[in-house]
Amino acid sequence: MVCYPNVAQKNKYMTKKTILFILLSIQYSLLFAQPTPSKEQQELEKQRQQLKKELEQVQEQLSNNQKVTKENLSTLAQINHKMNIQGNVIDNISKEINLMDNTIYKSARDVYKLQRIYDTLKQEYAKSMVYSYKNRSSADFINFIFSASSFNDAIKRITYLKSYRNYREMQGENIDRTKLALKERIVELNQNKEKKNTVLEVKSKELNLLEEQQKQKNQIVQKLKAQGKELNNQLAAKKKQMQKVNNAIQIAIKLEIEKSRKEAAAKAAAAKRAENANPKTTATAPATNTKNTEKRTEQKSVLLASDADVTLNSNFERNRGNLPWPVNSGFLLLQYGPNKLENGIVVNSQGISIGCDIGSTVKCIFDGEVLLVNNYDDVQMVVIKHGRYFSGYSNLKGVSISKGQMVKVGQIIGKAAANLDGVGAVDLQISSESSEQNPESWLKRR
Repeated sequence: MVCYPNVAQKNKYMTKKTILFILLSIQYSLLFAQPTPSKEQQELEKQRQQLKKELEQVQEQLSNNQKVTKENLSTLAQINHKMNIQGNVIDNISKEINLMDNTIYKSARDVYKLQRIYDTLKQEYAKSMVYSYKNRSSADFINFIFSASSFNDAIKRITYLKSYRNYREMQGENIDRTKLALKERIVELNQNKEKKNTVLEVKSKELNLLEEQQKQKNQIVQKLKAQGKELNNQLAAKKKQMQKVNNAIQIAIKLEIEKSRKEAAAKAAAAKRAENANPKTTATAPATNTKNTEKRTEQKSVLLASDADVTLNSNFERNRGNLPWPVNSGFLLLQYGPNKLENGIVVNSQGISIGCDIGSTVKCIFDGEVLLVNNYDDVQMVVIKHGRYFSGYSNLKGVSISKGQMVKVGQIIGKAAANLDGVGAVDLQISSESSEQNPESWLKRR
């Protein structure tokens, strides 16, 4: 007759087995969860599609411009912009490859863990089968139950035998589940490796495109250098036009400041006359209050003559870095400040020049009052006042607003004309009452 250990020993043995089973179950239940594309991967895909769309738009503009004009500085700016976008596409793909590397690493780690769990489960199942074989006689089970010292002890032994049978069944099920999960993770690992290889091929193609664009840029630079005197004349004309626009904007601002000062002086004189005609009997205000009032008067701009002006100015300042671009689709031909060109020439710009399709709708970047509508070199310009700030739009045609009119953000003010290179563009300047501003720091990032 087989000698069984007592119930306490068997229960202790089963408790260890149960704990091991629970720990393994928790571990591989986490591994069974199927990974889903991360938000970061989805965002990268979204960004890449947007970049591809921008590339198509720039290429279309570049092709159209090359049909109507020969290589010029605007063409060079376009190809530079295109190369920047192409570089962003490559950076986007590199980030996706890094994410794939992390996914592959995690999948390989999961395969390793599942393999260990699978081996452990098989070992435990084998031990339980050996134990069952050694105690396979039905007489042994009956003797084990009837040898109990009491009725309660017999119930415990029956419960133990049921638990052990259930444990063996669960062992078999878990082995099958783990084997299936292991197989799925191996397939997933191989799929991720294939995806990475595909993306690497895409990156290689994009790098080749960037190399072709660099060759195209080099050709444009060589042609520009060969133009010599013609290019210098073109730059001189561009600088002259930019200076003409800047002078017109600065004169308009000075005239508005002078007008505001005269109006403020007239109001002050009228208030003084009224005070002299109706002298007050109240005591003079304390000296400290008078100094504070004078200090506030000195700090206040003459352009902020009313509460409406103060509110408009405050709202404009609060929207710094969040103002809309004057055209829906465009790219920078010239940045604010010095622009170093490939041939060593430097062009200084008091604003930014935004390349776009000829005839593109130009919109106001913020609420304000139209201060100036003027013509120059067969094109038009507009200056709009926003409290003590001013926005100037030039290289326009078909201006649809008039001086003194109140306009709203996003309101159409005209259309983009062709610049001296024959390329569609709109020039934007932003100034305060005392200094030029960098428009890029006021507009939304694209």
